[in-house]
Amino acid sequence: MQLRRLVGALALVLVTAAPALAHFGMIIPDAPVATAAKRSTTVTLSFSHPFEGHGMTMERPQTFGVLRVDGGKTERTDLLASLKETKVMGKAAWKTDFTFPRPGVYMFTMEPKLYWEPEEDCYIQHLTKVVVPAFGNEDGWDTPAGLKFEIIPLTRPFGNYAGGVFTGVAMLDGKPAPGVDVEVEYYNAQGKYAAPTEFHVTQVVKTDVNGVFTVACPLPGWWGFAALTNAPEQVKGPDGTMKDVEIGAVLWTRFDAFKPAK
Repeated sequence: MQLRRLVGALALVLVTAAPALAHFGMIIPDAPVATAAKRSTTVTLSFSHPFEGHGMTMERPQTFGVLRVDGGKTERTDLLASLKETKVMGKAAWKTDFTFPRPGVYMFTMEPKLYWEPEEDCYIQHLTKVVVPAFGNEDGWDTPAGLKFEIIPLTRPFGNYAGGVFTGVAMLDGKPAPGVDVEVEYYNAQGKYAAPTEFHVTQVVKTDVNGVFTVACPLPGWWGFAALTNAPEQVKGPDGTMKDVEIGAVLWTRFDAFKPAK
């Protein structure tokens, strides 16, 4: 009996000591750049653990749209009605087909519904963004997309090489967010890579006094950055008590390998 209790207690310690898998809102286009040869893209929205390949069920978002930036001009289009159900990592997700009508920098953004996470005893809401340049236009890639909590890139968020670094600033209600955690994770879409330890699955940095962070991205593919904080107001949970709401500012960007010379 004592041995069983000891084994059970040890198992509990091991489970609770393991780092929790990081959640990421995800917006992934099937191509990171729009060209004359490929004017359309399929954009997929999900809520997942991108490195481990574990998905969560995602309800239809509260908002989803695209902001077109062309120099100092902006144009916003609501795409919520265009979403169709799909599966990502075996769980409910959403997708849409989008044709780029003209040159510009296109910022796809979503505000999901609150997700209840019983293991953390809180709600989660990740305000998510991805930036796609169209037809050679790159002006305005650092324009805010208008999210309550948002990562503004200081490194151009496209056309970057694997092994380079990315710098961004976390902005909450239009002001820099100092000292917040930024979780960084690689989208291990094909399950090609394994982490040396559970700590390697999600990298973590903190923003400085100006809300700025910098990370290196060693592999080609999609990388997600999630700045995290708690909303000032709580929401009633399933048990009727008030619960915290973790809000995340998530940005996805792709890093590429060099191509062989022809």
